Amino acid sequence: MLDIRQISSFADYFVICSADSDRQINAICDEIDRVLSKNGVHLYRREGDADSGWVILDFSRVIVHVFAQSQREYYDLEHLWSKATPVVRIL
Repeated sequence: MLDIRQISSFADYFVICSADSDRQINAICDEIDRVLSKNGVHLYRREGDADSGWVILDFSRVIVHVFAQSQREYYDLEHLWSKATPVVRIL
């Protein structure tokens, strides 16, 4: 998770994660949406699909990126947003 508040005006945090399959991408996205909705945080917009290898869940101030591993390596958001403050990193 990256804190982008100091370098972005459109969001506060990026959550970036990887999945091993299309099915896992969908499961991660569905569960994030289910849990957050249950807690009163509603999905503003969903972009992409598992077939593309990159799904974005926009919860307004928090944007979740769920990648296939190859797409995550290709787009390398952590490097692109290297001025952001890492909050949590789980390997």
